[in-house]
Formats: sequence, C-alpha cells, structure tokens
Amino acid sequence: MRRTMLVALALAALTPLAAPAQDTRPGIAVMPFENGGSYGREKEDFEALQQGIPAMLISELAKNQAARVVDRSDINRILNEQNLATQGRVDAATAARVGKIVGARYMIMGGFTDYYGKMRIDARIVDVETSEILKVVSSQKEREKLFDMINDVALAIMANTKLPPLPAEQAAVQRHIPTEALTYYSRALLYQDRGDKEKATEFYNRALAVFPDYTEAKEGLQKVGNS
Repeated sequence: MRRTMLVALALAALTPLAAPAQDTRPGIAVMPFENGGSYGREKEDFEALQQGIPAMLISELAKNQAARVVDRSDINRILNEQNLATQGRVDAATAARVGKIVGARYMIMGGFTDYYGKMRIDARIVDVETSEILKVVSSQKEREKLFDMINDVALAIMANTKLPPLPAEQAAVQRHIPTEALTYYSRALLYQDRGDKEKATEFYNRALAVFPDYTEAKEGLQKVGNS
C-alpha cells in the first residue's frame, strides 16, 4: 500500500502542470486624450481630463467581457519608458507600436474640445497590425453631459471593433455621473500620476462627496491609501 502511494506521488510529480488558458480576446488600449484647445475652465481641469476621459472610457469598455482592456497605468508606463509622454501628439504608427508592446489589437487615440460648456469628444480606432485608422467616432453635447458623451464613444468603439453588444440587462443599467464629480476624479488622477498622494486623496473625496456611488473614485482612493 505504501509503495503504491509512493509510486502514485512520483508519477504525479512528473506530470506537467496544465498551462494557463491563453486570453484570446482582442485587446483594446486607450491613450491619454489631447486637449484640442478648450476655454471656460481652469487650465488644470483640462489637463486632468486628458487622463480622466480615457480612464472612464476604459471603465465603460471593460463592461464588454468580449474584450481585454489594457490598464491605464500600463499605457502610461510604456509612454514614459519610450519617452513619448513629453513629445506631444502621438501618431497612429506610434500608437500601434505601443499597442504591440502591451499586446493590444486596437489602440484608441482621441481628443476633446470644451468651448465654454459645449464639448466634443473624438476617438480614433487604430488597427495595431496595420497602423491604419479604422474609424473616427465622436460625440458632442453640453458639458453637463460629459459622462454621456464618454458612454456614446465607448458604444461606438465596441460596434466598430466588431465586439458583441452588451447583454440587454447590462445595457439597461445606466449610470449618470455628474460632470463635477468626473472633473474631481480626473484631478485626482492627475495628482496621483504626479505622486501627490495628499492632493489625489482630497480630490477623490471631493468626487465621492458629489457622487457617493462613484466606483472608480472609491477604487482610486483605496489604491492611494495602499501605495
């Protein structure tokens, strides 16, 4: 009996472990957005939205389980390592290069313009394999509906990357994040990226004071506290 058990253990040790299943879902990564020349707000608000808009776009895209969405921190790390963060505009070929590094199938580049409360968001879908811009999607509304614009762009990206639509029960659950909360959240990201934990914490809390159910702000606050 003992010998049989020892043989079984030896055979088990020689049996190779099953390799983890490879994630074959198409990867989507979102670059920081460009400020196309905005007026009517503090300069730092617009600087913050360059990170805040793509961060919320990532959250909306991540709802679609048919895609693998690349974390914002991974993109920022690559941009810094490749010295691209300070070079201004990034073209489609450069975005595709970043996409290959992070294993993305599609890269999303975009920009926004806020002209005294009238906003427009544009996003370009780049095929990482060919560096070709497949489609430009846009949304234009009053600034008070900033989150609605982000949601519109996310749905258009899903459609133009041939992702299946969200299940009906999931699509029916719509959030309405106030623009004030989203702006505070964006400022928190800006300070967090700068390494200013105190200011990041302050603005995450401001976002939650306006919108207590702001999941991304709660997660950001926790991340700052744990770092």
